[in-house]
Amino acid sequence: MNKSRRSFLKVAGFSVFALSSGIVAQAAVPGTANAKLAPGSYAKGDAALRARRWAMVIDTRKFAGPRDYEPLMEACRQEHNVPSIPDARNIKWFWLDSYEHTFPDDMNAHLDTKTREAAYPLLCNHCSNPPCVRVCPTQATYKMEDGIVAMDYHRCIGCRFCMAGCPYGARSFNFKDPRGFLPNPVPNPSFPTRMIGVVEKCTFCAERLAMGKMPACVEASEGRILFGDLEDADSKVRRALAANFSIRRKPSLGTQPGVYYLI
Repeated sequence: MNKSRRSFLKVAGFSVFALSSGIVAQAAVPGTANAKLAPGSYAKGDAALRARRWAMVIDTRKFAGPRDYEPLMEACRQEHNVPSIPDARNIKWFWLDSYEHTFPDDMNAHLDTKTREAAYPLLCNHCSNPPCVRVCPTQATYKMEDGIVAMDYHRCIGCRFCMAGCPYGARSFNFKDPRGFLPNPVPNPSFPTRMIGVVEKCTFCAERLAMGKMPACVEASEGRILFGDLEDADSKVRRALAANFSIRRKPSLGTQPGVYYLI
């Protein structure tokens, strides 16, 4: 038995034990700023932004290069207290990758050089048919009524089944205590910090939508990323998709990603 399979079985065994004994990972510390946001719930007031199916349209044509994405990535890190860990176990919510890794299904061998060599932003795709939700044994990963795939850090037992189920590599596991890589005080005391042994990812800024604000990366993009209701024919995202050619990541898998790219 190789090392990776042995490690997987150890995690699976712990998951069964945790489920049977009621053990869950505690991601927020009572009595601190971490407890201000109730895990797994986002109270929506009158000002909340609502949709039947939230979706994102990234106009990659309006980004000259990787530097143009840096303010968006930084806005995400600041908003969600995402640590910067200087090794291969860094936590990723919004990051960049090459064309061939972003769109491995693309069969066009004759793309122009600019498109082929550009960097593309990656994040959780908030799929309509999310495999990560199906494989989570504790319902720590769940789908909200507006299509957002959210996480309850308190329920996460660190089994990493969701990471194995996600075909987009959109989740990160906290092998190290992320709080040790955050400044003090944390950038956003109203958003919970996480702990070692739990998984995290982009949430489409569900907490901001509940307060009537657009996602942090959308706000920082200055109109280059659109966000809206995919079920509303008059929304900005639907108008953009109707007027432009768009692609999604790995569409053949049937997950129905909620992130579209204009190329």
